[in-house]
Amino acid sequence: MFKIGDVVARRSHNQDLFFRVIDIRTVIGCELLAILKGINLRLIADAPVSDLVEKGPAEVAHYQLKDNQNIYRKLNRVVNQRKTVSKDLDDFFEVPGRVLHLDGDEDYLEQCIKTYRQLGLEAKGICKSEKEQPDVIYQILQETPTDILVLTGHDGFLAEKRDFRSLDSYRSSRYFVKSVLEARRFQPNRDALVIFAGACQSNYEAILTAGANFASSPKRTLIHAFDPVFIVERIAFTPIDQTISVKELLKHTVTGTDGVGGVETRGQLRKGYPRSPY
Repeated sequence: MFKIGDVVARRSHNQDLFFRVIDIRTVIGCELLAILKGINLRLIADAPVSDLVEKGPAEVAHYQLKDNQNIYRKLNRVVNQRKTVSKDLDDFFEVPGRVLHLDGDEDYLEQCIKTYRQLGLEAKGICKSEKEQPDVIYQILQETPTDILVLTGHDGFLAEKRDFRSLDSYRSSRYFVKSVLEARRFQPNRDALVIFAGACQSNYEAILTAGANFASSPKRTLIHAFDPVFIVERIAFTPIDQTISVKELLKHTVTGTDGVGGVETRGQLRKGYPRSPY
């Protein structure tokens, strides 16, 4: 018998991804159904308990080590690139864009905020479920000055659906769309408030149409928990007089053009002069 908190994989998917069990429910016919959360991907899924294989501590550690190594390489590349760009600006100081991140997953939010700070970004994190986000985002924006808004959590294309454009085919896409519409009601200008929204397999086209600058997922694939962080870093450290190359920006993400995309957007970095000795 599995319990909440166990790390598992699905036999039917060749045990390709590791999940944490977050709920176990009884469905028609008394079959037990587990609700699963990706341990490094922004995906909520369900599976019959009979389809699950429990993963031990050693397997989980190896799985996470491979993921951490990949993230470290990307972070290192980002930092080195910034050093190269900034080496001729010793007399100037930089004011990167401020970040507000609403996330439906507290664990992922904590990891993202830690990574923002490692990258030199001022970021405020608020944990709100995907369903709650549309109801609170307008007031939060009124109370929290920000340049870059991130709306994330978990999503997924429902297996029994066939219409990729219908919001009814997704777990959370309708909430991301509503949240973006509310944020645009507060600030319509896409360069005054830059928005990333979405999670695994989200309705990319609908989220962009609602007013997001960047969204997931063009090919309805899974996205990594840190994909929004890598996008935000490029936005925050691109000067305001420059337009971000979307194609170049996506090279910094984990899942690339299959998982995330967006539209041309101005950067949010301001340079100041002179630099204070204090």
